[in-house]
Amino acid sequence: MYIMKEQFKPYIPADKVTPEMTPTSIIMGLLLAVIFGAANAYLGLRVGMTVSASIPAAVISMAVIRVIMKKDSILESNMVQTIGSAGESLAAGAIFTMPALFIWAKEGVMDKPSLITITVIALFGGLLGVFFMVPLRSALIVQEHGVLPYPEGTACAEVLLAGEEGGSSAKSVFVGMGIGAAVKFIVDGLCAIQGVFTIKLQSLKTEFSAQVYPALVSVGYICGPRISAYMFAGGVLGWFVLIPAIVAFGGDIVMYPASASVAELYAAHGASAIWSNYIKYIGAGAVASAGIISLIKTLPLIVRTFVDSIKSIKTAGSTSTERTARDMDIRFVLGSIVVLILAIWLVPAVPVTLLGAIIIVVFGFFFSAVSSRMVGLVGSSNNPVSGMTIATILIATICLKAMGDTGVHGMTGAIAIGSVICIAACMAGDTSQDLKTGYILGATPVKQQIGEIIGTVAAALAIGGVMVLLDSAYGFGSDKLAAPQATMMKMVIEGVMDGNLPWTLIFIGAFISITIEILGIAALPVSIGLYLPLELSATIMIGGLIRKFADAKFGNKEDESGKGILFCSGLIAGEGIIGVLLAILKVAGITDKMDLSSVIPTGNAPALILIVLITAAVYKAAMGKKNDK
Repeated sequence: MYIMKEQFKPYIPADKVTPEMTPTSIIMGLLLAVIFGAANAYLGLRVGMTVSASIPAAVISMAVIRVIMKKDSILESNMVQTIGSAGESLAAGAIFTMPALFIWAKEGVMDKPSLITITVIALFGGLLGVFFMVPLRSALIVQEHGVLPYPEGTACAEVLLAGEEGGSSAKSVFVGMGIGAAVKFIVDGLCAIQGVFTIKLQSLKTEFSAQVYPALVSVGYICGPRISAYMFAGGVLGWFVLIPAIVAFGGDIVMYPASASVAELYAAHGASAIWSNYIKYIGAGAVASAGIISLIKTLPLIVRTFVDSIKSIKTAGSTSTERTARDMDIRFVLGSIVVLILAIWLVPAVPVTLLGAIIIVVFGFFFSAVSSRMVGLVGSSNNPVSGMTIATILIATICLKAMGDTGVHGMTGAIAIGSVICIAACMAGDTSQDLKTGYILGATPVKQQIGEIIGTVAAALAIGGVMVLLDSAYGFGSDKLAAPQATMMKMVIEGVMDGNLPWTLIFIGAFISITIEILGIAALPVSIGLYLPLELSATIMIGGLIRKFADAKFGNKEDESGKGILFCSGLIAGEGIIGVLLAILKVAGITDKMDLSSVIPTGNAPALILIVLITAAVYKAAMGKKNDK
C-alpha cells in the first residue's frame, strides 16, 4: 500500500524548459562514456572492482559547461553524466564474464571471440537493462522518493547543485588524471621503475610484495578502510598461511593441477608458482561460494523488492503530460525488448538457442528489477551482481547440459547468457541512479532514457576493441590482468560441463568462505583478496588507511563529492587511459623501443620511493579542505 505524500518539487520546475540534450552534452557524454568505460574495464580486469563514473563525469561537465563555456545549464551537465556513466556500467558487466571466452581460446578450446561477438553481446545486454528500467521508473524513483535513498544518484545531484564549486572540484579530477597517466607511462611505458616492490621471506617460504600503481591506492581509498582490510586479510591468508603450509607439507607430492612437485615448483619459481597452481583455485572456490552466500543472504530482500516493484507498476501508470513525468513510449519499449530477444536467438554472433533467449528474458527482467531497487537501498557498491551472475550461469549451464547442448557451443552459450544478464543488471542499476539524479534536478525522463541508450551504444562499440587490445597486450588471466570474476565463471561452467577441475582446492576455498561468513565478516572481499596476488591488496590497503585518517579528521565518512574521492577517481581514469594506450602501442610493437630498463637501473628502492610519493599525494588531496555544500 502506497501512501500519498506531499508532491516533490524538483530544482528545475516542470513548466520550465532549459537546454538538456544538446550537441555539447551528447559529444561530451560520448567521450566520457568511452574514457570511463575503457578505464573501468582495465581496472576491473586487474582487481575485480570498478568505480562509479557519475560524479567525476558530472564534475568534468560542470567545468566545461559552466566554467569554460560560461553556460548556466545544470540539466546539460546532468545529461553528460547520464551518457558518460553508461560506459562504466556496461564495462563492469562485460569484464565480469566475457574474458572467459578469450581464456578458452588461449587454451585451444575454441576460436578467439570476434570483435562483433563482444560488441553485439554487450549491446544487447546494455539495451535490455535500459528498457527493463523504463516501466520501473515511476514505481521506484517517483513513488518511493524518500524511501529509497539511491545514495550515488542523490550524491551526484548534490554535486551538480553545488555548481559554484565546479572549477575547484574539477581541478582535483584533472590533476589526478595527469598524475595517474604519468605514473603509468613511466612504469609500464618507459619501464623506468619496476611495477612491484618485493621482499622474499625465505624463513616463511613466501614473499611480501606491493604494486606501485596509483589506481590501486585509489581503489582502497574509495572502497574505504573496512573493505580494503578485508581484501588485505584475504591476501595475508593466502600468502602467509596457505602458501607456507603447502610448501612445508607438500614436499615431493605432485598435486593436480600442477605437473611438478611442490618442492620443484617452489625451487624454480618461488611463492608465485604455488599461488598460480594452487591458491588461485582455492581463491576461485572462495569467490564463488561468497557470491552465492551474498545472493542467499539477500534472497528474501530480492523476492520482496521484485514483488513490490511489479505491484507498484500497476499503480504507477500516469497520464500526466508534465515534462518531468514523460517516459519513453511503453509500446516502443516492449517492441524493442521483443526484437532484442529475437535478435539474441537469431544473430549468429550470439551463440544462444531459443532456450537461452528465454532464460535471458526471464532472469534478465528479474535481476534488472532487483538491481534497480537494491541500488536504491544499499548503493551500487553493495549490489550482489556477481552472485546473481554466478547463479544465472550455474542454472543456464545445467539447463543447457540437460538439453544436450554441451561442448564448446554449450560453454559459449552459458557465458553469453551470463554476459547479457550481468550487463543488463549493471545497466539497470546505473540507469536508476541516473534517473534519481534527474528526478531531483527536474530533468526530462525520456531524454535521460535516450541518453542512456546513446551511452550504451557508444560503450558497446568501444568495449570490444578495448577487450581485444588488452588481451592481445597482457592476456586475460595473467598476472597483469587477472580477470577474477570471469576466470571464476569459466571454472563454474567447466565444473558443470565436464568436471575437469581441482575440486579439492575449490572446496577448500568454499569452506574458507563459509567459515569467514560464520564469523560475521563479509566473505566476498576477503575471498577476492585471497584470489588476487598479494601485491594488489597490499597497495589497496594503503588507500584504505589514508581514507581512515581522512574520515577521522572530518568526523564522518567523506562524502562522494569530497576532493579525496574526486582525486582518486582521476588517478584511476588517467591510469586506465594510458593502460589502454600502451596496449595499442604494444600490439603495434612500439613499446619495446620505449623500454629504458636496460639503461636505468631498477630495483626495490625506486619502487618504494614511488609508492611513498603516491601515498603522499593521495594523503594531501584527502586531507585538503573538505568541499562545502
